[in-house]
Amino acid sequence: MDRIDRPAPHLSPEILLGVNYWSRRGGPFMWRDYDDDVAREELRTLRAHGVTHTRSFLFWPDFHPGPEVLAEPFVQAYLRFLDTSAEEGVPTIPTFLVGHMSGEDWDVPWREGRDLYTDPFMLDRQAWFIRSVTERLHAHPAVWAWLVSNEFTNYAGPATPDAVRGWAEVCVGAIREGGGTQPVSLGDGAWTRELGGRDNGFRIARQLDLVDFIGPHSYPMDDDQVRVHAAASLVCEFAHFGKPVVLEEFGVPDALSSDRAAVELYRQSLHLSLLAGATGWIPWNNTDFDLWDQPPYDHHPFELGFGLTRADGTPKPQLEEIARFRSVLDAVDFPGLARAATDTMIVLPSSIHLHPRISPEERPVIAKVTGHAYLAARAAGLAPAVVREESLETAAPLVLVPSNKLLTAPTARLLERWAEAGSTVYYSWFSGVSGSHRGSWWPDVAGVAGMPHLLRYGLREEVDDVVEWRVEVPFGGLAAGEVLRFPVAGTIEARHMLPLDDSALPEGVQVMARDAQGRPALVRRRQGAGWVWLGTYSVEYFGSARAHAHRDDEVQRLYAALAAESGCAPEIASGDPRVVVDRMRHRDGREFVWFVNVSGSPVTVAPVVPEGAGLVALAGGAEGAPGAAGAPGAADADGTAGAGDARADGAALAAIELEPYGVRVVERRTTS
Repeated sequence: MDRIDRPAPHLSPEILLGVNYWSRRGGPFMWRDYDDDVAREELRTLRAHGVTHTRSFLFWPDFHPGPEVLAEPFVQAYLRFLDTSAEEGVPTIPTFLVGHMSGEDWDVPWREGRDLYTDPFMLDRQAWFIRSVTERLHAHPAVWAWLVSNEFTNYAGPATPDAVRGWAEVCVGAIREGGGTQPVSLGDGAWTRELGGRDNGFRIARQLDLVDFIGPHSYPMDDDQVRVHAAASLVCEFAHFGKPVVLEEFGVPDALSSDRAAVELYRQSLHLSLLAGATGWIPWNNTDFDLWDQPPYDHHPFELGFGLTRADGTPKPQLEEIARFRSVLDAVDFPGLARAATDTMIVLPSSIHLHPRISPEERPVIAKVTGHAYLAARAAGLAPAVVREESLETAAPLVLVPSNKLLTAPTARLLERWAEAGSTVYYSWFSGVSGSHRGSWWPDVAGVAGMPHLLRYGLREEVDDVVEWRVEVPFGGLAAGEVLRFPVAGTIEARHMLPLDDSALPEGVQVMARDAQGRPALVRRRQGAGWVWLGTYSVEYFGSARAHAHRDDEVQRLYAALAAESGCAPEIASGDPRVVVDRMRHRDGREFVWFVNVSGSPVTVAPVVPEGAGLVALAGGAEGAPGAAGAPGAADADGTAGAGDARADGAALAAIELEPYGVRVVERRTTS
């Protein structure tokens, strides 16, 4: 069975490593007294550290003070900024409807409460403003792309999908009518039900004919370090609808993070999102501010310290991390890279955003469970593709359907056919969190299990605080008698398991592991040329709901064993669940391998590579190491991989040394 592709379409043949830009001279009010000398200095500092673009903002109340008024002094200030951007070699992405910014909403003074999505007058005025500005700017060489808005739902609120679609058509149409031919996106943050399960009316699937890229924003709050560091990569992985994915906003303020922790979050977010198929990055934001008495910073003071540079213009450690990342992008010629194909698929259920009468409590859980399965697969050494249920076409050798309540009937039939043809299909049973029709809504639960179930309608089969699976039949490197332990977490409704009657097992059905009460915990059923595996506990859900789950999560051991059993063991492995390994292939045939330490401990691994292959240092020493040759402005910083490792270019690597949360990128070469 063939491997499946993982998407990573590029928006441009050039590197897009940008930054969201407000000058330290005024923040959102910078155009009222624009200081070109300060802006030029800021752009030079950014460019010297590898930044290629900015995203800039037309503060809407200033630029559009009356329904038919385009404020010429502000347009002139912006044109001066464009001239300086062109001269300094840092093109920009203008953002039009900036009513929300950093904790405050500013209306155009003439709105008078009208709805921004549906009121004919407001739609017409938004289109007029966008078209008028585009006519003035579109031919300028510093304009690289366009964004319609900034996190529009924070300002305009949620709406119906039809209203959002109509608004997007009007706004994007105005850019095109104004002569704008550059790439366009909405700037909404990709906060859609398709990605997170919560509804604000925006739908990526309904933007695809209007936009040229998808731009997720990521500011995670969680109680698990791996989940926080991986959050940006997860939203990028989920955002693949055929368009390029640009991580349009991410970052941390000084008030909420130490310098060291900020650098670690930047490093992990950048590299893991690259491995998740992002092909552009625009962190928030370029500078700190000394604007204590100016809104929005007077009432949201943590926003004063979100920058890559300090309020005096000097670089912060986060900007040095951007420089190191840029050195890696250059060393591997990133625009020529694509993700390596994979043997492993995780199915993202369509009920996250489709189908009527799905409890609103269930949809967000789908995203969390899928995210936990993704990270567990990563820890198992796998490089999973996340495939939406409604887009299933090509079978993978290993198909994971984790903690799923809401699988559709046609998909259940399709997965049986895939197993018949040779796939290994793993399900875990899940009762859901809402209490609505407790249990997995599969059309044939007993058929999946290969034996009758013993559920009683309306009741829960309660579980222990820690579920133990004792392996009965060895598989995938797990020996008979080994125990997998899964701490239980989550809502009381979800603390439920699937009891099975294994008193008379049909031919081809085996109980592979049992719980502490002797009940089937993991069963395997032969299906044609392949296998169907069923876990009777929602182990991925338990992990997704647990604090610090990835310190000791054993779902990765289960997935590693399933991969080995199905012949999907990773081609290059770290041998340590703390170190994620993934590969990127260049169009000229070269292959690059990422090693990402997702733990807070130093780790040294001896990679397992195929016979006849070896790993070598990148040419120029640009491996993500502090002070690596070719890194613009790079300097020593805490926690970056490979510190002090001075191997010659092309030297073979027998071991990979990684600092806490460190990254090393190497090249794979044939040795015989």
